[in-house]
Amino acid sequence: MSLRHSLLALLVVVIWGANFVVIDAGQADVPPLLFLALRFLVVCVPAVFFLKPPGIGWRQLLLVGGFLSLGQFALLYLALALGMPPGLASLLLQTQVMFSLAVAAVVLRERPTRRQLVGVLIGMAGLAVVITAHTQAAPLLPLVVTLGAALAWSIGNVLARRAQATSGLSLVVWSGLVVPLPAFALSLIVDSPPVVWEALTSLSWVAVGSTVYTAVFASLIGYGIWNSLLARYPTSAVVPFTLLVPVVGILTAWLVQGEVPAVAELVGGAVMLAGLAAAVLRPRRAVPPAPLAPKGKKVKKT
Repeated sequence: MSLRHSLLALLVVVIWGANFVVIDAGQADVPPLLFLALRFLVVCVPAVFFLKPPGIGWRQLLLVGGFLSLGQFALLYLALALGMPPGLASLLLQTQVMFSLAVAAVVLRERPTRRQLVGVLIGMAGLAVVITAHTQAAPLLPLVVTLGAALAWSIGNVLARRAQATSGLSLVVWSGLVVPLPAFALSLIVDSPPVVWEALTSLSWVAVGSTVYTAVFASLIGYGIWNSLLARYPTSAVVPFTLLVPVVGILTAWLVQGEVPAVAELVGGAVMLAGLAAAVLRPRRAVPPAPLAPKGKKVKKT
């Protein structure tokens, strides 16, 4: 990748890494499911009027949106509302790499390589350390819900890959239409109409800013840049940048909220990321040197 495009990929990493703290701040005054509905309302309107449908059919669109947008983010927002630390959430969400390999093996019949299996095993060992360390000081439920969000993301990834949309950004916007009405309806049921009305009529500037950031920067700009890089370069050159997202997420949570993970959580996270790197990164093949011409003879050009 060129320096310019590498910097763009790093920009997306910073946007996505800070996204967890921004979501957590916005949910201080707004119920999580209502906050989710507002985010995707901004994602889809007015962009849906300017982007053509991704051309995958309504059934595939509903499935992708149900898992990739509604399932993933509803569970993530609920986990943060239940007390999941944003920095740790950014780390655990990367388990979608391991889940994606397993789901792809079942749905797409893609057999993982030996290197990928070893990487998954290392990642699972690191995840076990993180879970053990976390549950000693905090409830288990938010962590389980976060892993559910990662699983929903992985299923959505596989469904999106199988659907082969004509435009990644169009898929984000059109599949996002699945989110606002169900999320709003669930918020009415879970939080009650008076609570929802009170939240809507007294939105703070923090909630508004968080909605704009998550919708415009994290979704539209972030995925717009990301999909353009995926269209230009091999997946193996772009996807490894996502391993830096939890690094930014943990650092942002520490700087903004004073979140300091336990040493065991950091060690387990490092092991988990090492396993994910082994599963995602592809070693470069060495290019054999050109044969040397004997003295007095020239190599013929072909």
